[in-house]
Amino acid sequence: MRRGVRIRRPSPIVAPARDRLACGLLRPWNDPHKDIARKLLVQPELFLVAVASGAGAEPAECLVGTVMAGYDGHRGWVYYLAVDPSWQGQGVGRRLMQRVEADLLALGCPKINLMVRSENTAVLDFYAHLGFSADASASLGKRLIPDA
Repeated sequence: MRRGVRIRRPSPIVAPARDRLACGLLRPWNDPHKDIARKLLVQPELFLVAVASGAGAEPAECLVGTVMAGYDGHRGWVYYLAVDPSWQGQGVGRRLMQRVEADLLALGCPKINLMVRSENTAVLDFYAHLGFSADASASLGKRLIPDA
């Protein structure tokens, strides 16, 4: 049976596990340590973790998911939604998204955007079940600070 899962802000004790979880989301040119450090300087309240209570020989808390968001006064953006593979399908991702949506709505955010690689059909299906749909727009990017 699964332990209870809580959604909260990260603490230093979950940092190594948080970083490992984020590493599975990234392309080689993104440095999760730098991305997380930057996020903790700007709207740290929009960086959340899902932790499960430990049992037996396990740690007191086990990191099972993360989500990072931002709000610029026009749109909210969601980044780094990740759920430990052994916890996928248990509602952790849905709960993280519900919490971050509520936090963005409380700030007055009228719409949330996020990016998913087009080949990632499982994640596209996940977001479709949460009410997201493709916008008729292109995502462009320009690197200002190299992470390498």
